[in-house]
Amino acid sequence: MEKKKWVRLDNASNIFLAARNETDTKVFRLSAEMTEVVDPVLLQSALQKTFKVYPLFHNVLRRGIFWYYLEESQGTPKVKPETDPPCSPLYHYDKREFLFRVLYYKDRIHLEVFHALTDGTGALWFFEDLLTEYVRLRQAKLLKALDEPEKRDKADLEDSFKRYFSKKKKYAAIEASIEPLEKYRENELADDAKPLEPEPESSSIYRIKGEKTPDHRQRVIEMSLPLKEALDLARREHISLTLYMTALYMLAVYRAKEDKSEDVTITTSIPINLRQFFPSVSVRNFFSTTIVTYTFKPDKENDLNDLFEKLTQQFKSQLQKEALEKRLKRFIRFEFNPLTRIAPRPLKDGVLKLVNYFNNKNITVAMSNLGRVQLPKGMEQYVKQTLFYTAAVRPQFCLISYQDVLTISFTSPFVETDIQREFVRLLTDRKVHVTMDVNRVSREEMTDS
Repeated sequence: MEKKKWVRLDNASNIFLAARNETDTKVFRLSAEMTEVVDPVLLQSALQKTFKVYPLFHNVLRRGIFWYYLEESQGTPKVKPETDPPCSPLYHYDKREFLFRVLYYKDRIHLEVFHALTDGTGALWFFEDLLTEYVRLRQAKLLKALDEPEKRDKADLEDSFKRYFSKKKKYAAIEASIEPLEKYRENELADDAKPLEPEPESSSIYRIKGEKTPDHRQRVIEMSLPLKEALDLARREHISLTLYMTALYMLAVYRAKEDKSEDVTITTSIPINLRQFFPSVSVRNFFSTTIVTYTFKPDKENDLNDLFEKLTQQFKSQLQKEALEKRLKRFIRFEFNPLTRIAPRPLKDGVLKLVNYFNNKNITVAMSNLGRVQLPKGMEQYVKQTLFYTAAVRPQFCLISYQDVLTISFTSPFVETDIQREFVRLLTDRKVHVTMDVNRVSREEMTDS
């Protein structure tokens, strides 16, 4: 009997397992709205071919005495019609299930992934290849020729955290890899970095409360707008699109707050794709996070220019080599600490759950920008637009673009939509044309005919 192959989880994955709950399932979704109704037979064929070339996706999650680990499964994934709420749980400790699912509904194809398997970039590569293969089969059925897609340059099972930051290498790889970071900072951010204001204590950070949805499903709001208009707004302020939209969202949170009699400190968690800075084509998780902060004052006019400037200063400072190194070293030290190694897994889970709890106290909202979807020429005849969002324990928004459309998806565990409404107003006040789609979450909404 052949011994099953197994892979240790990467540095980022363990905290997702410890921190998941009924509301924040640590599942995220990529979607494509097609120009025609989805053919499930062709989608299954496309999934089988794409699945073969992504060994990472062959794994199921197992629990060991000291760590979780990935174990290769001999099963075959099956496409399914969408029936459950978006981002429903994918991992169940008592089942050997794949850590992703492919769903379809009318003209939409969905890929849902448990974050312990991969990050947004790794999932996007899989999704792009799945869509490309589906359209190739679709065109073949319609007697149209389409060449085989080019083989993607990727390293399926490489742990880039270990490659660049393992204790044995003493973090030397950071020096050799800082050039892309400098280039990114020059292109994306303002020229001059100023001293940062000290971050506030967690007790003073605004945390949003609201009415939870009755069955833990996410409130999802999809918004589409012309990509060029959004980029023009950001360029006009000499700021990246990520930070421009983050600033608008933070202002929307403040405007939606009823009591503004005192200072209101709002923070936003932003993930950073480390592949931009360290040469890596790993399909596994390889990212870090940073937090930007701004304090709104009741006696001061809410000046967006000041907000843009403060966020740019903070983001630029936190993308410096020393800041990235400090954050990553902290996690690596935990993983390779001798006491951590011999501690049983349930104890590690408890520690990581506690760490996540205190981290959450420092975060008001979160955002994620997955960037531009890259599909072969001619695919626009079959793919209308793409979407991206994630389960959230707090209000969050996600960006993704395809062709000339930017899609912003809002997720929240709360029924209320005040923040999203204020965000839309901020865009429409700037003459941006937006279209909206909102799901139903409350009992009243779902029973309303």
